[in-house]
Amino acid sequence: MLARVATSMGHGEKAVQGYQAALAASPGNRTIAEGAFAQALSAGDRPLAVTSARILEESGGVSFQVRLVLIAEAVRGSDWAGAEKQIAALNRDDVFSFMSPIMRAWIAVGSKADDPLAQLSRLSANTIGGVYAQEHKPLLMLALGQDKEGLAELRNRIVERDTRGERLKLAGAAYLARKGKRKDAIALLDSSFGMVANARTWLEQKRKLRTEIATPAQGMAELFLRLSLDLERQNDPKLALSFARLATFLAPEQSEAWLVTSALLTEINQERDALTALGNIPVDDPADVVASDLRVRLLAQTGEEDVALDHARKATSARDARSGDWERLGDLYSQLGRNQDAAGAYGQALQVNTSRGSTAEADWRLWLSKGGALDQAGQWPEAKAALETAYKLAPREPTVLNYLGYAQLTRRENLVEAENLIRQARRFNPESAQITDSLGWARFLRGDSVEAIRLLERAVMSEPNDATINEHLGDAYYSVGRRFEARYAWRAALVTAADKDAGRLRAKIDQGFTAELASP
Repeated sequence: MLARVATSMGHGEKAVQGYQAALAASPGNRTIAEGAFAQALSAGDRPLAVTSARILEESGGVSFQVRLVLIAEAVRGSDWAGAEKQIAALNRDDVFSFMSPIMRAWIAVGSKADDPLAQLSRLSANTIGGVYAQEHKPLLMLALGQDKEGLAELRNRIVERDTRGERLKLAGAAYLARKGKRKDAIALLDSSFGMVANARTWLEQKRKLRTEIATPAQGMAELFLRLSLDLERQNDPKLALSFARLATFLAPEQSEAWLVTSALLTEINQERDALTALGNIPVDDPADVVASDLRVRLLAQTGEEDVALDHARKATSARDARSGDWERLGDLYSQLGRNQDAAGAYGQALQVNTSRGSTAEADWRLWLSKGGALDQAGQWPEAKAALETAYKLAPREPTVLNYLGYAQLTRRENLVEAENLIRQARRFNPESAQITDSLGWARFLRGDSVEAIRLLERAVMSEPNDATINEHLGDAYYSVGRRFEARYAWRAALVTAADKDAGRLRAKIDQGFTAELASP
């Protein structure tokens, strides 16, 4: 009962302790084991997950997740026969049978009893399993020592700014660095943003990179991690968390699994557990930069704003403070509504970049953030100058184009130029509801209510809960005499509107649209 109550209240550690005590008092109890297994997998307690999985196996209560935990434990212990036995049982489940050839391929790397690549050939390229298999093929080649072929295959699989492509880059770079080919490893990490850029800096400083995928445990962890990310995209965070936890069971030294686990825990409102997960990423890892960002954000979300600021400021006061440290502080200031301080922090980040020979890709984001902070602080001339600098650095970036255009719309200045900027943004990102809304609002302000309504209706269909889009649509409806629909749109906007906008919306609902009550 204690364990169940703790689970319902979100106290994961107490729930685990309760189930451990219950199993100790009643060994082999299937009912207790079922609850213990679910909690252990969610909380990331591998010993309890394995113990309860074995009880469930003996009692015949084996779900696919129980099988996967038993497979992972067998692989951890190099029990290749035991892993194969569990995979054979899992293979009877049509839903997850596509994973079997990939898992068997990695087991073959450890057992040396079969050809790993032959296992992959059993999956057709145009199937779900085939897609994952093609990603694992270069990793398996490198694990087998097929350097030339493996690296060629890896480069063929890399897609710019694609998550899978970035993971392959990181794995390939770690492999090359271990082989003493540091220059080739750095060349492979050709991005100036995100984890790839962090890893590149790491190698340039002659530090060790821990992103290689070379062992059966690491290969299988990578498979589970990819499945976790795909399940999260399908809005199934709890099942995605199970696969992320499995990845941490198999390869706890791989930082990305902890980053994904933390993000998923945050998504299901378990911020404390998310912070604990981040604690597994060592400071001497390039992923610590990302972990620090998440940690500061989580601390602020949980009401520990002073602690978050202490973390962020401490990083900027270090002798080797990076641009990202100042950017993190700026993001936190923005989150706390301290926009002037945020603009100053982004300015410091730009100074660090300038001193270290920054790239346009790194700088346009900072200029955009600085411009946004200045805009929120009420310093429009300075904000516009910053946004125009971002535009010069990234003239094809839809986020920059839309912000610079829409900010001018809200001030009713340069309407033709603003609309042209937004049209360019939409050309580069036609699916964005926010950009479609901006263009619809531009047409409304320029007197074309018919086209405005067409665009705004499309934007509302994509983002039905967006207060700004609904208010814009209501204003446009009212201007053509569709007053009932206008009030419906304004009421929809009021549901999610910020406090500062609620009074204006209520006035329009009561009195109708006037120029003074128009949306900004």
